[in-house]
Amino acid sequence: MLYIGIDLGTSAVKLLLMQADGTIEKIVSKEYPLSFPKPGWSEQNPSDWWQACVAGIRELTADADRSQVAGISFGGQMHGLVALDDKDEVIRPAILWNDGRTTEETNYLNETIGKEKLSRYTANIAFAGFTAPKLLWMKKQEPELFQKIAKIMLPKDYIAYKLTGVHSTDVSDASGMLLMDVRGKCWSDEMLEICGISSRQLPKIYESYEPVGTLLPEAAKMLDLPQTVIVAAGAGDNAAAAVGTGTVGDGNCNLSLGTSGTVFIASERFVADSHNALHAFAHADGHYHLMGCMLSAASCNKWWMEDILGTKEFAAQQEAITKLGENHVYFLPYLMGERSPHNDPKARGTFIGMTMDTTRADLTQAVLEGVAFALRDSFEVAKLLGIRIERTKICGGGAKSALWKKMIANILHIKVDTLANEEGPALGGAMLAAVANGEYQNVAQAAAAIVKVADTAEPDERLAALYEERYQTFRRIYPALKETFQKM
Repeated sequence: MLYIGIDLGTSAVKLLLMQADGTIEKIVSKEYPLSFPKPGWSEQNPSDWWQACVAGIRELTADADRSQVAGISFGGQMHGLVALDDKDEVIRPAILWNDGRTTEETNYLNETIGKEKLSRYTANIAFAGFTAPKLLWMKKQEPELFQKIAKIMLPKDYIAYKLTGVHSTDVSDASGMLLMDVRGKCWSDEMLEICGISSRQLPKIYESYEPVGTLLPEAAKMLDLPQTVIVAAGAGDNAAAAVGTGTVGDGNCNLSLGTSGTVFIASERFVADSHNALHAFAHADGHYHLMGCMLSAASCNKWWMEDILGTKEFAAQQEAITKLGENHVYFLPYLMGERSPHNDPKARGTFIGMTMDTTRADLTQAVLEGVAFALRDSFEVAKLLGIRIERTKICGGGAKSALWKKMIANILHIKVDTLANEEGPALGGAMLAAVANGEYQNVAQAAAAIVKVADTAEPDERLAALYEERYQTFRRIYPALKETFQKM
């Protein structure tokens, strides 16, 4: 049988067709627009996602025996607010995960309601990108539209609804809404009351590998697929990427270098960071995980290369970087503010340390190193929780750079495993669909059968020592500039 994994990203949807044994038949990508109506705002039209998914699935299966397609599931950009009216029509453009408009609402939740209560209700505190602050913003700034909300959805769940007619979400994605009791995997009555919504406005919560339904007749006809295709709930992009990289089971780690960057640490038991620098979420494997998320990762490199240097030759620009651990320039990668561990939407990207002999290569190197240093910030929090990580998987567009992986191995001082198939959330989605169809007993079994390591970047002790000194300098820069960022 064949399984489709849908990775609903920020700039494009990637669709993957997989055989039951994990063999990838085909991959298709469809881009869609991203809107920034005001500084710090980030929105998309959910209809663009749906149209891209329809076109992508038809292209993906064009040369396949469509009668063999048995399941579809997802990895999706998290936290986005998709508001539907009582006719299931979209009320306004979706407010995305990297939108920073909710500073006032986030402060209200953390300071007036209080971080201690939020942690007790949801295992997390408020971040500007989370869904709950967006609801409070909409309630205050768009009260007429807020009153029309009949269903509150997340991005990938809107696609699941269009396929099945079922309002659903999964435990991993719902963990990032600040509306769910993560330990109990149920909606938090206290948070619903704080946000002025009811449980009727929220979808049913599923485990990521559970079937939500089968294709609606009109969806099956549009896609030319059997109505019997099972749609599984899927997962937030990071949890789906973790499945796709085999990051299931206690203590396993994955780094994702996509538009955003994440440190994902799987756990078989519920663990929460008392300092709230790391998110405590439910995992797609039926257990839990800790996650540190930086808002701009590979997108920093894309911005630097395309918008500033005016080139798409990323690899060519990296060829001039030869002296690792010796760069005198630092870069703070906070182009969209920052989440873990600073929780500061007003933080900004910054170059510091430039002199008259600074070169283009130095600045390019600083961008790559700055992202790696920021990932290490989350590792440092994990260490405080007694978690020791000796190796990690890596996925995302940035994982294609051997130089970047070498930097990360030495800055984090761990082994970095590259996988035979680096398809992250799309592969994870297809694997969840296979589990939902009974091809595997559980997610761990699917991961063991499908995920293979291709090579490993190992730290060099001399280089790791150089980067240790540089990291200690890096971690002092943000505190020194924090007050200035607030005034800017």
